[in-house]
Amino acid sequence: MNINDFRVAEHDIRIIFEDSEKNGMHLLPSFEPFRAKNDGQNLFFQLTIDDKLQPVPKAQRERIRTFDTGNGDTIVDQTADGGYQYIIKDLRGHECCLLIANKDFSECRCALNGSYNMRKFGLNNALMLIFAFAGSQQDTLLVHASLVRQNGYGYAFIAKSGTGKSTQVSLWLRHIPGCDLMNDDNPIIRLIDGEAYIFGGPWSGKTPCYRNVKAKLGAITRIARAEENSIEKLPPVEAFASFLPSCSTMKWDEDIFDRICKTVTRIIEQTPIYTLHCLPNKEAAILCNKAISR
Repeated sequence: MNINDFRVAEHDIRIIFEDSEKNGMHLLPSFEPFRAKNDGQNLFFQLTIDDKLQPVPKAQRERIRTFDTGNGDTIVDQTADGGYQYIIKDLRGHECCLLIANKDFSECRCALNGSYNMRKFGLNNALMLIFAFAGSQQDTLLVHASLVRQNGYGYAFIAKSGTGKSTQVSLWLRHIPGCDLMNDDNPIIRLIDGEAYIFGGPWSGKTPCYRNVKAKLGAITRIARAEENSIEKLPPVEAFASFLPSCSTMKWDEDIFDRICKTVTRIIEQTPIYTLHCLPNKEAAILCNKAISR
């Protein structure tokens, strides 16, 4: 048994590999910056990787649906005890991971399958699922966003894939003094003592930016392509509708979805949400920075 402890967004995580030549920390190089000692108490979640794990019998689970994640299908069943079973497939339709979680995602087990790339894909996607839904219990959101930091504040840019989140961040890095990249795909937002913070994490899409860093959340900005540059601050209802789709959620689980919605509401009560209508140019970055920076 290979036990590994990490701290991600100041949450303690334990990942255990049962003896296997194919499974181990070589599948999770992005987690190394987050390695930390803990006593195993008050864990955010624990995941055990054991390829001998078998699916829950059909009589003890109910199909929710199959989701197209953009990187492959994920089949979701709810188990009789209120937990969940996931089968994570890649773009070729190959089953990479079987994941079984209890209701609050604090105790999880998974089995991996296939080549190194399949196992790495399956395990990372399983960990993202677990983190997102365990987070609902502790005012924590896994967000699809690009994240830049300036003067101690983190500025998250949200949009549909390919719309220009990373482009806007790269313009900030190139043209706005004192900026650094915190994460380029999946940062984490937490409410701590009522205040919103944003963290780098071990998932960052195509950009290898796995930084164990933290900042106060300065603003969230949705990118919208336009023929000229302009920016608007959104009223609360529009802010909620703009931000929620960027958060990992489970709408079919009323408890988890309600908790995530409440966390989103508390964040937008203290964090300005904007829409930046823009061209991919320097002027857009300067306009945005002047409007949202603290």
